Amino acid sequence: MGLLSGLLGNASEVDSDKLDSLLADTLVEGEEVAQAYKVIRDMFIFTNKRLILIDKQGVTGSKVEMLSIPYNKITKFSKESAGHFDLDSELKIWVGSDPTPIAKEFKAGDNINQVYKIISQYAL
Repeated sequence: MGLLSGLLGNASEVDSDKLDSLLADTLVEGEEVAQAYKVIRDMFIFTNKRLILIDKQGVTGSKVEMLSIPYNKITKFSKESAGHFDLDSELKIWVGSDPTPIAKEFKAGDNINQVYKIISQYAL
């Protein structure tokens, strides 16, 4: 992914080899990365067992939050496409009985459809 593309927020696939060091202490035996997408500094990592959301925080991005969501705990999910005046798309994921969804924004040009299709593939 080029710098300009990253600054614009375009979602791009992440090579699973680059994730090895990041996920070395996270993946369990028999778990493999199926697909990974990066939007600026955040990542959506789809394994054969769960969805891992990585949120890099702070100016340097050295603080990292990892949220693991087993696919069978996703109760519903939605996408809201960008419009003429609202250029952002939004992905929402409801987990368990929590009424508040996990919401992630995608800037114009991000491929929210790829991420939505992968969630559909694993959660349904």
